[in-house]
Amino acid sequence: MTNVLTQARPIRLKGRSFLALVLTPELPFEDWVVRLDDLAARSAGFFLRRPIVLDVNGLAIDRAQLREMVEMLATRNVRIMGIEGARPSWLDSALPPALTDGRAAADIEAPAAKADETPAEDEADAPAVDQTAHEVRGAPSLMVTQPVRSGQSVIFPEGDVTIVGSVASGAEIVAGGSIHVYGTLRGRAMAGTMGNATARIFCRKLEAELIAIDGFYKTAEDMEPGLRGRAVQIWLEGDKIVAGTLG
Repeated sequence: MTNVLTQARPIRLKGRSFLALVLTPELPFEDWVVRLDDLAARSAGFFLRRPIVLDVNGLAIDRAQLREMVEMLATRNVRIMGIEGARPSWLDSALPPALTDGRAAADIEAPAAKADETPAEDEADAPAVDQTAHEVRGAPSLMVTQPVRSGQSVIFPEGDVTIVGSVASGAEIVAGGSIHVYGTLRGRAMAGTMGNATARIFCRKLEAELIAIDGFYKTAEDMEPGLRGRAVQIWLEGDKIVAGTLG
C-alpha cells in the first residue's frame, strides 16, 4: 500500500496538430534561396516566429547538401521544426527530426481587440457588430466581426474566412478556402492553403502586402497598380494569380 502511494505520477503525453508553413526547395538551391530572400525582403516578418517544415521529397541531394540547406535557412532566421522526405539515416542530432503525414490543425486563434488603439478611418466605417469570432454552421467557415490589427493572425484551414472590417498592415489571414474582407486588405491574405486551387480572395479595397492562393503568391510590388485601392477578386489560373475589379 505504501509503495503505491509514494510512486511518482506518470508523465502525461498528448498528441496535437499544429499549423506550419512548408517550404519546398528547388534545385539549384542557390537560385531558390535568391527568390526566398526576395520574398522576405518584400514582405517583412513573413518568416518571423513561424514554424517551418522543410519538404525535400524528390530532390536529388545528399546528407551534406541537406545540412547546408538547413544552415543557410537558419542564417535567414527561418527556423526548421521538421523535415519531410529525407532518408532517416541522414537526420542525426544536428538536424531537425523527420515529419510525416502532416494534416491541418483544428484550433482557431481569434484576434482580440486592443482597447487603447484607435480604429483606422476605414475600420471605423465598418458595421457596428458584436466583437467576436465564430464558426458559421453548415459549410466550414469562420466569421470575424472585428478588424484584424497589426501582428494578429486568423488561421482557419478548414474552410472560408470572412472579415467584417479591415485587415491592418502586419496582420494575416490564412484560410483553407476563400477569404472575404468587407474592408481594406492591407496585410497578408493566404487562401487555399490546404491545396484548394479554386479558392479566391475578395476585398472592398486592395492594399495588401502579400496575397497567395494554393502556395502561389504575389507581393505588393508585383500587383497591377490599377487594382490598388479598388474592390477586387483574386483567383488562380494554372500557376498564375489573376485579379479583376468588382462592380
